[in-house]
Amino acid sequence: MNELPHMRKLYTRSVLSEETAGSDPLKLFSLWFSEAKEEGETEPNAMSLATVDKTGQPSVRIVLLKGLIRDEFQFFTNYDSDKGRDIAENHLVALNFFWPKLERQIRIEGKANRISKEESETYFAVRPRESQIGAHTSNQSSVVPSREFLEEKFAKLTKEWDGKEIPKPENWGGYSVSPSKIEFWQGRVGRLHDRISFERLESGWKRSRLSP
Repeated sequence: MNELPHMRKLYTRSVLSEETAGSDPLKLFSLWFSEAKEEGETEPNAMSLATVDKTGQPSVRIVLLKGLIRDEFQFFTNYDSDKGRDIAENHLVALNFFWPKLERQIRIEGKANRISKEESETYFAVRPRESQIGAHTSNQSSVVPSREFLEEKFAKLTKEWDGKEIPKPENWGGYSVSPSKIEFWQGRVGRLHDRISFERLESGWKRSRLSP
């Protein structure tokens, strides 16, 4: 671990100006996301999701963005999971995308709410069959006696649903995060990074440049 103080990367890939940022953060997000896919970033839709529980304890984990619908960021999970329980207590969340090849990250703050049951069922129907069975197998975030317990349950459900349509679990579905703030970060030389932030006001988005 002695090498940690000396580990650093020089950021020289690009710049982020007010002109290139534009006035609509959702358009800029879509552009950067497309460029991340073209660059071959590993799982460009992977994002950190931060929540806070009823005691004020924050926690963070990686989830996958599965839609940008009605200008909101959509992901799916078990409603009884730790993050589901956190959101039930406190709807305020934060998201973060990091694309190292492009030397970029995007920070998003907003409010998470459940999407409709119909929308969740539509997405569940197009998931791989193994993922559908996995959603029934896992009571997410709960303690299990062993890995074998999960594998046996998965095998049992696979046999039961052979040749049948698999229904969406009642406690599984989507959340949609309505952004109140979106910040774009572009790495620059000397750690003088470009940071342009958009804050949602009643009149629209307010753009500001932040000190790195």
